[in-house]
Amino acid sequence: MGATPAVETLRAAKGDGETCPIVQQTLVRGDSVSARHGDRFYSAVYPRGRGKGIMAKVLVTGGAGFIGSNLAARLLSEGHDLTIFDNLSRSGCHANIEWLRATYGAESFRLVRADLTDFAALAGAAEGAQRIYHLAGQVAVTTSVRNPRQDFEDNALGTFNALEAARLHGDNPIFIFASTNKVYGGMEEVRIEARPTCYAYADLPLGIPESKALDFHSPYGCSKGAGDQYTRDYARIYGLRTVVMRQSCIYGYRQFGIEDQGWVAWFIIAALKRRPITIFGDGKQVRDILFVDDLLDAYDAAVAHIDQVAGEVYNIGGGPENTLSIWAEFGPLLEELMGRPIPVAYADWRPGDQRVYVSDIRKAAAELGWRPRTPVRAGITKLFDWINGNQSLFAHL
Repeated sequence: MGATPAVETLRAAKGDGETCPIVQQTLVRGDSVSARHGDRFYSAVYPRGRGKGIMAKVLVTGGAGFIGSNLAARLLSEGHDLTIFDNLSRSGCHANIEWLRATYGAESFRLVRADLTDFAALAGAAEGAQRIYHLAGQVAVTTSVRNPRQDFEDNALGTFNALEAARLHGDNPIFIFASTNKVYGGMEEVRIEARPTCYAYADLPLGIPESKALDFHSPYGCSKGAGDQYTRDYARIYGLRTVVMRQSCIYGYRQFGIEDQGWVAWFIIAALKRRPITIFGDGKQVRDILFVDDLLDAYDAAVAHIDQVAGEVYNIGGGPENTLSIWAEFGPLLEELMGRPIPVAYADWRPGDQRVYVSDIRKAAAELGWRPRTPVRAGITKLFDWINGNQSLFAHL
């Protein structure tokens, strides 16, 4: 007998209960459907059995990390068959895994605890995968300077292994790679204006486009840049359905920021715990910041448009409408949220630190139908409230 159809109203991808005003779809068990209306993405799935992920077989490397755990939660809420590949070495990873199990069930996903250099483990995790999100790797410029070999193995070799696992063991998978704006280097040739609370591009009001020449500055830039270009080339040479996301400053829930990486979360954590805060440089350096839910919407959009965008590269960040200098502008906002002054110390600039980085996100808007939806103040307030309400998670920092 055939499966019994069910009429499912498409709901917003963020799971906030909003329904699509234009689509209802009849689904049979295991089917899925998605649609875009305006700037919102909607999806529905009618799962088999008891609802354990059937829509796609998905691998997330780094799925216990900040972005990875948020992505894993979205995938599990949509009913996917999820494998998380992570060595659980970063701060907060164990807490994120416990949260996923508590929220979605102890058996809701498979956890493979291994390093990216372990190709056999990675190949096994990728067996039959229809989507692979490669998020794992070494994430800090300062760490790469201290230990360039480990950085190379985690990022360059690790990404190569993930691509080979996808090519040899996946089921014609979509492969999303989390790259970085650091592939553009220090951009010393770009004219910068000094303003009272920030730096700004003199000639690039919309930010840095994907056509900007690559310039791998720092071991981290080199290792991530190698992965970036390998991922792009695997689409050309092997027909792997890859998309490179050159991500700017991502922030949001479940971010266990430290001084070397994740500055938005780290400054909030340090302020709440009255820990010393050091500003490297003068605090006027600018980043476009992007709330994690908006990043996941970009991933969803790439998957939805994969037939048109395979092999492409996108700058994914807050864009010129969502910029912030790291202390001259962020400091007063954080002091407002804290209700008190926050003392800081200043130190020398760090290698490869860009005075300004702002993504030109017009290509993603045109080809993916995507744009950020979370304003800076709203996003930072959400993160502040989450950290403030979950301070026990940060006792080890």
